[in-house]
Amino acid sequence: MPLQRGEVRGYEFNRMVVEFTMLNQGKIILCTISTAAMDDLEGARNVKSDQRVDQFMRLREVIEERASRKFFEEQAQGDRPVALRSNDFFR
Repeated sequence: MPLQRGEVRGYEFNRMVVEFTMLNQGKIILCTISTAAMDDLEGARNVKSDQRVDQFMRLREVIEERASRKFFEEQAQGDRPVALRSNDFFR
């Protein structure tokens, strides 16, 4: 069963990621996606910091689907967060 939608935690400026959560049978899975990956997905550039959460919301379906897939592909990694980068979408 794929992960379920959690909450959007927000944009982390220092790490240039949007943080969000997914749920695996009620257990919270921490996830991030890099701003570069979102820009590549959307074909956008010059997205301002205060627009990053809105960008995530536009791309949320594809991001969460990929986070779920990556979680189950790398399940042996234990309790590490799921970190999405451009190469997770474009291989």
